[in-house]
Amino acid sequence: MLTLYYAPGACSMAAHIVLEESGEKYEPRRVNLAQGEQRTPAYLKINPLGRVPALGLDDGSSLAENTAILPYLGKRFGLWPTDPLAEARALSRVGFFASSVHAAHAHVGRPERYASDKAAQDDVKAMGLKSFHGYLKDIDGFYAGKEWLLGPYSVLDPYALVFYAWGVRRELPVSELKNYTAFKDRMLKRPAVQRALEDEKVKL
Repeated sequence: MLTLYYAPGACSMAAHIVLEESGEKYEPRRVNLAQGEQRTPAYLKINPLGRVPALGLDDGSSLAENTAILPYLGKRFGLWPTDPLAEARALSRVGFFASSVHAAHAHVGRPERYASDKAAQDDVKAMGLKSFHGYLKDIDGFYAGKEWLLGPYSVLDPYALVFYAWGVRRELPVSELKNYTAFKDRMLKRPAVQRALEDEKVKL
């Protein structure tokens, strides 16, 4: 049985939704980031990087990072392209989400990672927020004329919802992003999404 190590409102919400969509029994294990549970020896054995998500696999090993976890779950549950070119495009989007969109948001929430000088951290946060907002506009464009990012519903759609939620949290004008907001509304109609958001107490 799979085990998901997650934290409410974190990027692990994407895998949480996918596992709810799957209908397969799994064990959800909440990690208390505020209390530093991710830095305990027990958790570092699961993910030496001390972050969420981590996915405990059937054989007792584990995976870390959405760039690995989401394609794995997508292939396991039929939520990932089988055509080689379509898969390459899906990986391109996963890479963009992880390395650009998430990274920009990290500059807002964790400026100390990028500047040791406290006087510079405000600028790091401001530039991070500007970049993050710009990436949300890019995602809005991705959904123009589309119900789901890749055509059929896939693991990329729960991942995209994470960033919309972060935009709400940062009080950005995400409602002005018409395609992205329509996508959010479609997602909120899915029972799996409703269950994951209720568990994580995320309001959209």
